[in-house]
Order: sequence, then structure tokens, then C-alpha cells
Amino acid sequence: MKKLLSLVASTVALGACLSFSAYAQDKAAAPAAAPAMAAPAAGATCDAKAVDKNGKALAGAAKASSIKKCEKETKAAAAPACATKAVDKNGKALAGAAKNSFMKKCEADAAKG
Repeated sequence: MKKLLSLVASTVALGACLSFSAYAQDKAAAPAAAPAMAAPAAGATCDAKAVDKNGKALAGAAKASSIKKCEKETKAAAAPACATKAVDKNGKALAGAAKNSFMKKCEADAAKG
């Protein structure tokens, strides 16, 4: 009986320790994620960000406007990163249709996350 109680107590203590560790890791990761919220995050969709100041989901024209603005900001944020990656296998900058195609694909991938 003592062994059983000891095992249960150990399990509870270990579970509490692990949950506190996970909580501490979440708190440590939260400040790093804060700057990513200034620019649209890769993992979050513009649809999910379409909320008012009270946290309620937007609807109608307000939602459409919010999504359009978010997508524009996402594209603008991705453009400099994509432009630096737009090089061919020899290291020369892409030009013309090849660059346009690459930029379109890169910006779409950046918007998806």
C-alpha cells in the first residue's frame, strides 16, 4: 500500500513539474512572438485577424476591408525577402518573366505561411 501511495505521489509531483515547465516555456516564447504580431504572422490568416477592438469577428464590408488590408501588408512584407531570393543557379539576379513568376510564387508561399 505504501508503494502504491508513493507511486501515485511521485506521478502527481512529476506531472505538476512537467506542466509548470511547459507553462514556463510558453511564457518565455510569448515575448519573442510579440514582434511578429506587428507584421502579419506567417501562421495566422488574415481571416482570423479580422476582429474588432472588442474581439468580435468582423462582418460584411468591414471584414472585406480588413482582409484586403492584411493581404496587402503581407505582400508588402514579403516583397523585400522575395526580391533578395530572386537569383538563378549561377547567382545572377532574375529578370523579366522569370522574376515575375518567382516573385508571385514566393509572395503566395509567404502569405500561406
